[in-house]
Amino acid sequence: MQKLLFPILILSLVVCCIETDMSAPSFPDMSRFFNVSEGMIQYTIAVNFLGFCLASLFHGALSDSYGRRPVMIFGNALMMIGALGCVWSPSIETLLLARFIQGIGASTSAVIVFAMIADTCQGKEALKRIGILNSVLTIFMSVAPIAGSFINQAIGWRGNYAVVAVLSLLSWLSLAFFLPETRQERSSFSIKKLSKDYKKVFCDTTFIYASSVPSLLCAAYMAFIACAAFLYTKTYGLTLNGYALHQGAIVASFSVMSIFSGSFIERFGRKKSVTIGMILFSIGTLAIVIIGLVGAHLELLVTINMMLIAMGDAIVYAIIFTLSLEIFPDMKGIASSAIMSARAFLVFAFVGLMGNIYNDELISYAWVCLLIFIPTFFCVFKLFKNGFLNETNDTTMILKEITVS
Repeated sequence: MQKLLFPILILSLVVCCIETDMSAPSFPDMSRFFNVSEGMIQYTIAVNFLGFCLASLFHGALSDSYGRRPVMIFGNALMMIGALGCVWSPSIETLLLARFIQGIGASTSAVIVFAMIADTCQGKEALKRIGILNSVLTIFMSVAPIAGSFINQAIGWRGNYAVVAVLSLLSWLSLAFFLPETRQERSSFSIKKLSKDYKKVFCDTTFIYASSVPSLLCAAYMAFIACAAFLYTKTYGLTLNGYALHQGAIVASFSVMSIFSGSFIERFGRKKSVTIGMILFSIGTLAIVIIGLVGAHLELLVTINMMLIAMGDAIVYAIIFTLSLEIFPDMKGIASSAIMSARAFLVFAFVGLMGNIYNDELISYAWVCLLIFIPTFFCVFKLFKNGFLNETNDTTMILKEITVS
């Protein structure tokens, strides 16, 4: 079963990662169907990540205590139930509830998959696997908005949620019958111990900086996803298929960079790679702000600069996220939970902000993107300063030294 581990983990993550990208092309139709504002539809992303955030706090600890396998099976069952609820929702309130449940379930794989990778490999091998994982995921995420567009036109917005529900079922069956256990040790579960572990994790400044960077980068992307369908179709006048192609190009740029991230990092090293990634992110963010301020409807230029942001994200994400999992080698479940929960909270906060301030123009997203860029730049600067990105063959050793100091 160990040979099946990585493919099963990929499938489980694909399902939880494409749910939003597939449903995004349906947002305009959903707004009309439920007769609600665009901001209310954007909340379907926000509440999904709220459920993700709250549940993520417990998945790592539960998997440390009871094993990765049973928690994965139970959590993915919840995701499947939430997906079915989305398909049959008669009102916006029930849809939001179903999306919340779906988020609780989706967080299981998002937390435990990376803990299982950390269980079975470390250092360069872990970086390689996470790079492959990101590549495969983003290929599916590139196709997802295009597929979602066609499905929406063929059978309506419920069709996208139905596809996710079917994929959730297939993923759950593969987990139930073929997923091996990767953690043989067990630790007793208690709220007191959990609180103590989280205090240790969140009091470590290096961990806070390292976990914040990929979380903020994810929030920048999801905030754009929340408004992109409305921006391209309503403001720029594109067809739904036209929007899907633009969105697919943005996600594909992340995918391509993720595919080559290993060789890219090997050639330039951690510090230079992160520097290049941040330069791309900075150029894209500045350009988006300028285009937003000018008020020009230049959808191609917007897409190009979002592609720069996505490529910068891919480089920085691959390095810092992988290293962040090694800061607490004896608490990988807790560390993974903390990272994913913080990420989901930031996405919830910034997507919720987008839902409140979106005014059918790019400038509303531009301000959110700039607001995200500032703390991201600060955290990366602190990681450079404390030596977190120093080149070394022994990743765990240098991270231990950083944590102690």
